[in-house]
Amino acid sequence: MTRNLIIGTALSSLVLLAALVSFVWTPFDHAVMNIPAKLQTPNLSHWLGTDHFGRDIFSMVMVGARTSIAVALVAVGIGMSIGIPLGLTAAARSGSGLDELIMRGNDLVFAFPSLVIAILITAIFGAGAVNAIIAIGIFNIPVFARITRGASLSLWQREFILAARVSGKGLARISAEHILPNIANLLIVQGTIQFSLGILAEAGLSYVGLGAQPPTPSWGRMLADAQTMVSFAPHLALIPGSAIIVTVLGLNLMGDGLRDWLDPKLRVART
Repeated sequence: MTRNLIIGTALSSLVLLAALVSFVWTPFDHAVMNIPAKLQTPNLSHWLGTDHFGRDIFSMVMVGARTSIAVALVAVGIGMSIGIPLGLTAAARSGSGLDELIMRGNDLVFAFPSLVIAILITAIFGAGAVNAIIAIGIFNIPVFARITRGASLSLWQREFILAARVSGKGLARISAEHILPNIANLLIVQGTIQFSLGILAEAGLSYVGLGAQPPTPSWGRMLADAQTMVSFAPHLALIPGSAIIVTVLGLNLMGDGLRDWLDPKLRVART
């Protein structure tokens, strides 16, 4: 295992552990306000201080991790479950009208960032974590479709694929049995990267009020609430900002480490 993979996995596991523990325990109820205790700096009672409503920031960060991970995980799942089959189909039908239709559809989605998609969805259905998941998930579909198609095209010219076609296997079966296993490493790494981007996207959507709604804590919402109090209570912004940085850094390091660890050429070089 590479150093990046070890460090990235450790940081990511720490955030995941905080999210899982928040289901059964937090130092305080994240939704309970205690106005007399508002804007406290980190102390023995409130380890990371309190916000302008007297809520415990450590508890909010723990539950916020749960929110961010859930949104990003489901959004990436949507992108992979739809984008990968589309990419496999486009590669199998390379040069056909279906391939052109799929890729031009991807270009159309790419023209609208996740924030714009979220605004459109919010205008119709209202703000919320579910709509944030849909917006980020839709944006992930063309990412996985393009990567899957690009990685698959070169494989379709390989001898073992030609042998499979001669043996009578159909395009769908070849894609599932031969193409997908050979590009799985690449998709796993990309999934890790998109997961970190999903964390950022969720924080950004919550920051502008399109993500998780109160009283559900969100790191982006915490940053938005803190922006007018940075001068006299900087910990309100530093703590959720640091949580985002640690999470994204951990996932990116893990993705980089996975890429090196799963690459057969690098594996041979290490041995």
